[in-house]
Amino acid sequence: MGPVNNLLPRDGSVQLYEKFFTAQMADNLYSQLLVNTPWRHDSITLFGKRVLQPRHTSWHGDAQKKYTYSGLTLEPQPWTQELLFLRDELFNRTGHKFNSALLNLYRDQKDSMGWHRDNEKELGPEPVIASLSFGQSRPFFLRHIKNKTLKIDLELHHGSLLLMSETTQTFWEHSLPKRTRLFKPRINITFRSIL
Repeated sequence: MGPVNNLLPRDGSVQLYEKFFTAQMADNLYSQLLVNTPWRHDSITLFGKRVLQPRHTSWHGDAQKKYTYSGLTLEPQPWTQELLFLRDELFNRTGHKFNSALLNLYRDQKDSMGWHRDNEKELGPEPVIASLSFGQSRPFFLRHIKNKTLKIDLELHHGSLLLMSETTQTFWEHSLPKRTRLFKPRINITFRSIL
């Protein structure tokens, strides 16, 4: 895996591991996750209105590790074989231990994630978020909440790991915007620890 520099100029730590998994391993995991995940299409509260999320999701974790965001409370599904493998790989290779995971399926270029921070109280003051990407590469943006001229533009590729830690979720927001050109499906898994 090797050392990776912090991509943020200040107020947090973001590290990108471009080839955390080999292409063959990433292909296998993508196929298994696509078929074996119990995908849901939930409504959330956005600007006071209930709307369908522009993606499919699945929440997994240890018993009683509920997660609440945008007016939606998720009860954890049991760990799947693929998720247990990924959780253990993250611990063995980064030293970070996680007790839950949010899976997002972006079906095409119209599915997206707006600007937000993973700063819910159940994540604690300086959460570590390990974001794994499988399938279609997609642009991913970060911007500082106080100085919006501070921006980082990334491309998250098949088999990559983005590790966000320290005060990143306090000072930086991130998004995966809609695109106009045709995109194939992408699976993103954000491993985290619910207190």
